[in-house]
Parts: sequence; structure tokens; C-alpha cells
Amino acid sequence: MINRNEFNALCAIREHPGITQRDLASLLGISLGSANNVHKSLAKAKLIEDGRVSARGMRELKPYKVDNAVIMAAGMSSRFVPISYEKPKGLLKVRGEVLIERQIEQLLAAGIHEIIVVVGYKKELFFYLEEKYGVQIVVNRDYAVRNNHSSLMRVREMLGNTYICVSDNYFTQNTFKQYMWKACYSAEYCEGPTKEWCLTIGKKDRIVGATVGGKSAWFMTDHAYFDHAFSERFVEILEEEYDKPDTVDKLWERLFIEHIDELDMEVRRHEPGTIMEFDSLDELKDFDPLFLENIDVEIFNNIVAVLGCTKSEIRDVYPLKQGLTNLSCHFATDDGEYVYRHPGVGTEKMIDRAAEMQALQLARSIGIDNTFIFENPRQGWKISRFLPNCRELDPHNDDELAEAMSVARKLHTQQVTLDRVFDYFEESMKYEALLSAKGPIDVPGYEELKAQAAKVKELASSDGTGLCLTHNDFFTLNLLYDEDGVLNLIDWEYAGMSDYASDFGTFVVTCMLEEDEAEKALEYYFGRTPTLAEKRHNYAFVGLAGWCWYVWSLQKESEGDVVGDWLYTYYRYAKKYLPLTISLYEEEC
Repeated sequence: MINRNEFNALCAIREHPGITQRDLASLLGISLGSANNVHKSLAKAKLIEDGRVSARGMRELKPYKVDNAVIMAAGMSSRFVPISYEKPKGLLKVRGEVLIERQIEQLLAAGIHEIIVVVGYKKELFFYLEEKYGVQIVVNRDYAVRNNHSSLMRVREMLGNTYICVSDNYFTQNTFKQYMWKACYSAEYCEGPTKEWCLTIGKKDRIVGATVGGKSAWFMTDHAYFDHAFSERFVEILEEEYDKPDTVDKLWERLFIEHIDELDMEVRRHEPGTIMEFDSLDELKDFDPLFLENIDVEIFNNIVAVLGCTKSEIRDVYPLKQGLTNLSCHFATDDGEYVYRHPGVGTEKMIDRAAEMQALQLARSIGIDNTFIFENPRQGWKISRFLPNCRELDPHNDDELAEAMSVARKLHTQQVTLDRVFDYFEESMKYEALLSAKGPIDVPGYEELKAQAAKVKELASSDGTGLCLTHNDFFTLNLLYDEDGVLNLIDWEYAGMSDYASDFGTFVVTCMLEEDEAEKALEYYFGRTPTLAEKRHNYAFVGLAGWCWYVWSLQKESEGDVVGDWLYTYYRYAKKYLPLTISLYEEEC
């Protein structure tokens, strides 16, 4: 069996037949004496003949030959919004080349012809690679709910001597080799502090640990190689760990670190700038200054058209906390900071964008939303002013609770009519129809709760309160104080003509107010102690709000979105306030 120096020399001679021993020493970074010795050893073992690798030498190299490469391209690349809303990061053109295509061509040039591309987000945009390059496409259906370990799970039976690649890396040099000594993870050195994964390196360059963040260290660069021994044990670990709840969010690298004593992998050092990762749009612009000018992404065209800026002005782009309905990102130009709202998948079935725009224009005119700039009602995208250093309203602070109720009152007294009518129960039935289209709603207690909601709807409607303009998503995430202390009510997707109590219902549920806080809010809204009739009417809408958003949550979860604790919150308020309201109405009888 050959040793490492012999392996490196055989590979060099295979790539450069007839290479001199002096050049061999230079290429391998060893002394001339060492080069002479290894050359003699290979010749004596008949692994080289006449300056070329012999048939025996090729047999010695065979166990080290790379079988294939897996390119992971399933994720959305949330740090690259808004571009990734339209196009996966791996399909971006950088310095005139599509990132994933450049990587595939480098693999092919290195003699690696079996290439598997694992796709998920906007998977159909990658299918052309199959015909163009002969790659194999594998779909990761779990990409939206699990981390990158799920992509390796999908191809676990293909792992052997395998390169593990990421579709959006840019290799300034072709670092791929047809033969590899052993499992390794690529790394570059950082002088000073870094937030990257920093490696602890032991004897013979073995990776013995890693930490997120460090100083003056070798850091991981998202590019690895598995040999057969590593793949075999890693697949066993992956299968053992996959169904554990705490595995869902883990990178495959985290599983490696957690089992590092069982997985032998060494560091593969590269010069800085060899593997470009582009963690932000600004980083990519630094590498390719003409990137934005040449990119064909509709979102940037929209920004330019509305704000009258140039593409090159757009900077400081980063994702904001994503809502349950839409995707939003921050960006800046020479004139200020803004938010771009991109409609989420399926929202066209749930949101009346024309009504939303009517409400936005009214809110701006009466001074309760100073952020709105432009919306395209047909496509659903919107540009708003960003509020730096803003903060959410605190519903448990009496003064701020009073101000929130004042804003609601001001909205409800506007003498306007929108084309959209919003009714909690009717809205819930739309969500139920979408949910039912996927199969029976097999949720314990669902039908009982629905019957209560229908009865409360009938009782509240008999009060004859009429309709007015309401926000219908009236809660703290949408009630923001700017730097000057001015309160803005944002996000008008659900606005429409409804009962005035609709906003109270949403506010109580989403702010998770206790019953005494809800009574206090009503006092602030009316400017006096509410009557029993007013109290029960508003409580009806707390129950209906809980019910409506509960069904909405079930529908969103059925689409693959993760609503989280909100699902239980909505259920809890519906479960409490629907029967409570019925009892309050029945008391009068």
C-alpha cells in the first residue's frame, strides 16, 4: 500500500507525464532529496515506468479515485433576498458565469462525470442542467422544514468517494481532483476575529473540533470530500439521528462535529480567496461590481422604477424577520432606507391586493401609516419606508394600550367604503375550503368549535352594528413607534369593511390579553365603561378572531409553513371566548 507522499507523487506524475524530479519537488512542496527518494520508491515498485504511471500504479490509485460529486442546491438562501425570491442563488451569473454551471464544468474538467444535484426551492429552474451537462437531479422534499442534512439523506446510497459541494460557491481556481487521499474539509485562514466555523486541528491535520466564531484560525468554507470509510459511518449516524426532533435544524456539519471521534476527516487548506461564499449581496458586489447592473431580476427593476434610483445604488440588502404571509427585505439607496415586500406562495388565493392598496392610501392620508410608498396590486409587491430604531407597541402598557385603541377608533370613524368586505366567519370558511381540498379535516374538536363560531356569528350579527373600515390584523407587530415616537399602523393585507369589533378581537387574541386587560382596552376605545351589550359584542369577535386565525393556521401548516405557537394561541382564545360569548347572550334571554 502506498503512503501519502507516494500517492501525491503518483497523482502529479499522472497529471504531468515526464515531470522532472526538481519540478516534482516544487509541485509537491517537498525537498529535492525527498522527491528523488519517492521517485525511486515508485520506480522500484514498478508503479511508474518511463516517467509515466504504469498499469500497476493506476491499480494502486484506484481506491482513491473520486466516484462522484453531490451539489446541494435545495435551499432558498434567505440571506440573499430579494434575489432569491425569484432565482436560487446557485443560478446567479457572477463575472459572466452561472455559479452552479461553473462548478459543474470544473468537476467535469477534473474528470468527475457522475454529478448529482439535489434541488428543492424552485427546483424546476435546475432541470435544464440534466440535458446540458448530463447531471442527475434528485428532489429534496424536506428542504423547507429541515437543514442541509436532509439533502444528504436523499442521496445517502450514492455517497462513497464523494465531493460534497454547495451550488452557490465560486471557485477562483479549479480545486477538484480526480484522486483524493482521504476525507477532508476545505478551509481558509482568517487573520483576526471571524464569525465563521473555526477548526481545531490535531495531529496529521485531523479535524478534532470546531466552534462558531473565533480569532486567527482556519475556518470552514462549505466544501468537503467524503472517502468510503467516512461515508459509511456518516450514513449510519445520519440514519440514526434523522428522526430525532433536535436534528431538524442541524447542518450536516453539526452532525459531523457531534460525532467527530468516529469520523476521520482532515483539513484541506486553501489560499484566501480560493473559495468564495458570498454571504451577502454587498460581498458579491465587491467581487463583481457589475453584478447588479447585469442581473435580470424583476424585483430590482421594480425598485428602480418606483424610486428612480440606479441598480448600483441599491445596497445594505438583508432579510427582515419573515411574517407568516410574506417575505420582506431591507434595502437602502442614496435617498434612504426601505422595505420590499414580496408576496408569499399562495397569498393570491387569500389576499385582495386592490382592497389592500385602497386601505394603504387612506391610512397614509389620515396619518396612521407614514411608511407606505407604492404597491402593485396585480403582483402583490410593495415598497415602504423602513423605520430605523423603531419598536413595537407594548399592549400591557396602559398609555400605549390607550393609544392603540385611539388609532382603531380613528380608523373606524372614517367615512369611506372599500370594495372588500371582511367577515371573520366567511373568511374562515375560505380557509376551510382550501384545507378541505387536501382531504378531510381530521382535527379533534374542530366541528364543535366551528358550530360555536357559527352561532356566535349569528348572535353578533343580530346586534346590527353595521360595517366600517377595519384593519383586521391589528396587533403589536403592525403597531410600530418610529424614532420620533409616532405610532404607525402597517401591513394592510386584510383590511376591508367589517364590524368595528373585528380589530378589537384580533388585538386581544394576538396580544394575548388577559380578560381584565381586554375590559380596560374597551374602556379606552369607548372613552367610558362599555355597556354589557358592547362587551359581549366585542367578546364575540375575540372568539371569532381566534377561530378564523385558527383555521388559517391549519391551512398554512398544510401548505408546509410553520405557524408555531400561534396555532395554539388562536385555538385557546376561540375555545375560551366562543362559549363565553354564547353564555353572555343567553343570560339576557
